Amino acid sequence: MQENTSSASDNLRAGNRVVAFGIAAIVLILLAAAVFLFSSLPDANAFNARVERLFVENDNLTTGAEIKLLEILAQSGTAFAEVLQSYRMVIFVLLVFSTALLLAALVFLVTIITLNRRMSAIQRSGIQVSSLMINREGRAVYINDMEFQLTEAAIETLSVLAEARMDDEVLTGVQLEAVISGRSEADCEEAAGATRVKRLRDALGNQLVSELLVKTIARRGYVLAVGKDAIRMV
Repeated sequence: MQENTSSASDNLRAGNRVVAFGIAAIVLILLAAAVFLFSSLPDANAFNARVERLFVENDNLTTGAEIKLLEILAQSGTAFAEVLQSYRMVIFVLLVFSTALLLAALVFLVTIITLNRRMSAIQRSGIQVSSLMINREGRAVYINDMEFQLTEAAIETLSVLAEARMDDEVLTGVQLEAVISGRSEADCEEAAGATRVKRLRDALGNQLVSELLVKTIARRGYVLAVGKDAIRMV
């Protein structure tokens, strides 16, 4: 047990390191992209500097039309600087948004991988049910700390399977249908019992719980994957 615990702790630490390195790599890449983009943009005052140079170098421009042209150029330089500033803001917002999306994608990917590993481990080892309490009157079943409201037919099917489990019996579909319907096995069909099991699984809702709780044993029948001592019926 100590070896398994140590291995699980090592895997957890390794996973945390991978996530930390992934986040750091994403941030560094986007930071480098931001530096490159902002450094590639022209100076916002470059146009104004050129217009000012025109004013200085051409002091002989004295006619009204020439002065008007210089004023237009100066206004254009101011507009260019404002537009460039807005571009910088847009680029900054897009980079922040891209960083958030990439980080979210990384977190979701790690979460999905972790959940898939846990589900695989549960499927390999089987569901661990510490208590199974069936309340016929309330038509409810309590599996560990989970409560499921069932139909009358589903609760009857689960009750019969629970009684069979307490007697260490595996019920075929024919036997299950015979016990529930009260008819002889000769008058029952395997498909009818299989349909009852399917409806029970559908009523439980959680596919993982239902598939692993109500086990199908090939060429034998159906049985609850629960210890006899864990079953209680009220």
